[in-house]
Amino acid sequence: MSSISDFNNSANVVTDGEHEVQLSLLAALCQAVREGRDVEAVTLNLGQLRSYSEAHFASEELLMRMKSYDDYAAHVQDHEHMLDAFQEIATNHSLGNSALIAGKVEDVLGFIQQHIATRDRHFAEMVRSPI
Repeated sequence: MSSISDFNNSANVVTDGEHEVQLSLLAALCQAVREGRDVEAVTLNLGQLRSYSEAHFASEELLMRMKSYDDYAAHVQDHEHMLDAFQEIATNHSLGNSALIAGKVEDVLGFIQQHIATRDRHFAEMVRSPI
């Protein structure tokens, strides 16, 4: 039978893996925008990123609720900010505002990297620490 520490360690490994996938999807979107790829390619990249991020955020938020995480509200607010940014990018993209997309995508990349380095790291440390 696995212990709570086994669960905590495996949750951190899974979450870290999800962050790597999320960042690689975002990097692919950044590259597609920088290279001026066609509308379909950018739409595909953006759709994959949004879908994956929604699933990741839902699983992370569930884990935070299970752990009674004290910074839950602020953490979720970051997730909502990122999803709003994806929606803004999608809207600008559908309107053909390519110039607005490039800067916004780079901003989101920086925000997510900062979020992972701070809020997600803090949560992971809390999960790893003994009760």
